[in-house]
Amino acid sequence: MTGELRSTRHVVVMGVSGAGKSTVARGISEATGLLLAEADEFHTPENVARMRAGVPLDDAARWPWLRELAGWMAARGAEGRSTVLACSALRRSYRDVLRQGPPSVDFVHLDGSAEVIRERMSRRTGHFMPASLLESQLATLEPPQPDESVLVLDVALDPGELVARAVEGLGLPAASRVGDG
Repeated sequence: MTGELRSTRHVVVMGVSGAGKSTVARGISEATGLLLAEADEFHTPENVARMRAGVPLDDAARWPWLRELAGWMAARGAEGRSTVLACSALRRSYRDVLRQGPPSVDFVHLDGSAEVIRERMSRRTGHFMPASLLESQLATLEPPQPDESVLVLDVALDPGELVARAVEGLGLPAASRVGDG
């Protein structure tokens, strides 16, 4: 034994609000045993209040949040724990900050038509992000480039299918049910 921790995996399920990030990240966690986090839970109360009021966050509000998320993944990796994070990660620079956490991060981009996403948002209850901010998010989105490790999936697919394709496409192992230690 060299004292090194086992290799960990870190996945960020990304896309605009309403794309299904939380649902798919939760499904990946359940299928694989990766520790789940919801990036929205890391926002400051001030950021949540801004978004609830329909005001998009600027980069000054995003940078500390993104660094905290990267640090959370790195800390879990140092503990030998793999993670899955639901996070918008709309710009390359935001994804680059997240990549500064653990040694490697894979992204699953839930992409699709604004109409499908808008319809999903209209059915959501209890979320602080209003549908009115969808256009702002779509304008901010910088699609992943070929040199980024990103699996792109169509939001029009059933959530179960999205989870299955993400797990398979990333080569994630199924959760161990015995001696999960």
